[in-house]
Amino acid sequence: MTVLFGAAARRADAEGIEFWFARDLQAHLGYARWENFQTAIQHAMGSCEATGHAASDHFRGVTKMIGLGSGSS
Repeated sequence: MTVLFGAAARRADAEGIEFWFARDLQAHLGYARWENFQTAIQHAMGSCEATGHAASDHFRGVTKMIGLGSGSS
């Protein structure tokens, strides 16, 4: 599993911050449907807040566009 997370990791060059796109991790974590994984992410964000940590420090909104078969994104 560690190898899969390492391969999916991205790095923001300017800040040197390591991050992951949820859609890149979805299948590795056993979620076939985005809607189900999105629910798990919402629960994780709630748990983060419940333990006194700001979810915004650990979770970002979607900023990556995905190309569709029709040529749109």
